[in-house]
Amino acid sequence: MFSNNLIQDRIQSSIAVKQAILADSSLIDRIFSFSKLLEETYRSGGKVLFCGNGGSAGDAQHLAAELSGRFYLNRAPLYAEALHVNSSYVTAVANDFGYEEVYARMVEASGRLGDVLVAISTSGNSPNIVRAIDRAKQLGMVVVGMTGATGGKMADLCDLLVNIPSEDTPRIQESHILVGHIICELVEKSLFSQPELP
Repeated sequence: MFSNNLIQDRIQSSIAVKQAILADSSLIDRIFSFSKLLEETYRSGGKVLFCGNGGSAGDAQHLAAELSGRFYLNRAPLYAEALHVNSSYVTAVANDFGYEEVYARMVEASGRLGDVLVAISTSGNSPNIVRAIDRAKQLGMVVVGMTGATGGKMADLCDLLVNIPSEDTPRIQESHILVGHIICELVEKSLFSQPELP
């Protein structure tokens, strides 16, 4: 029988990762750059595509929903899409071309110069995510990677890397959502908040 110590340990571990993010000024700067990139993309008429596997697919869908629906403000929708949500497409392409192509083909179909791909992989090594990044770069898209500590293969492929300082998948994913929520708030406030009157 596990004790409350396990619960407390996991909470403390999550806090420790967030404290490490807070102490990393370079990472904080990159998170801010991420928000400015999305802001500029939307101001110029571009869109944001997300991809990930498993829990990272859930994170991709979650963050796309915050942008395309609403975060805090009732405002116009922003074009954000998680590339795995059409299950018929995913299973057909996986069957006909292999799972490594499921995101690359959708990037090719919907990505354009001036768009952003947010590629999420805790290891940074997921073959289908790496292939999607390659395809996005061929199209002239900007790629933001959300990974764990090392960045894996994605470290050398992404234009901007938000690498959470952890090698523990659950802790990385928790911090991806924290960072994602901050990005959504910054983008929304920048694009839709009314300036305060003097």
